[in-house]
Amino acid sequence: MTNILGISGSLRAQSYNTALLRAAQSMVDADVMLDVTTLHGIPLYDADLEQRDGLPAPVAELKERIAASDGVLLVTPEYNNGIPGVFKNAIDWLSRPAADIPRIFGNRPVAVIGASPGGFGTILAQNGWLPVLKTLGTRQWSGDRLLVSRAYKVFDEHGELQDEAIRKQLGDFLRGFATYIAG
Repeated sequence: MTNILGISGSLRAQSYNTALLRAAQSMVDADVMLDVTTLHGIPLYDADLEQRDGLPAPVAELKERIAASDGVLLVTPEYNNGIPGVFKNAIDWLSRPAADIPRIFGNRPVAVIGASPGGFGTILAQNGWLPVLKTLGTRQWSGDRLLVSRAYKVFDEHGELQDEAIRKQLGDFLRGFATYIAG
């Protein structure tokens, strides 16, 4: 069984990215388990807080979930042509202490997808993740790309994926990433 941890980088209740992640969870093959999480509860990174109190419980829990996974799927929004602050903040926490980076991120397969109401999907945010993931020593899968644009047309009012072309792309992406992890 291949265990993938999917992380939505949006805190919004009606997030297209959380909806995309939930759709992915329902579409993985039988030999893949996709565990879904969000970034709720992770505070703003503060080195003084870290030094005084250590890692906040939500950060420590997410770190262990990543460490227990075979691969990580980042599902990123794009805000102002870049990586959302809340998502980058979480990664900054997860990279603490620096000596723990190899255990959490080192050579871990990572893929990035995203959905946006705009016309270009999340291409700039996905590109923005590349240097961050490289710095952390991940093994980024670049065998395919999934950029969901005009997400308001792709999901219904309940967050259900309605677009069959996107559904096929998502299924192909997931199979490719799972093969990469197992490979």
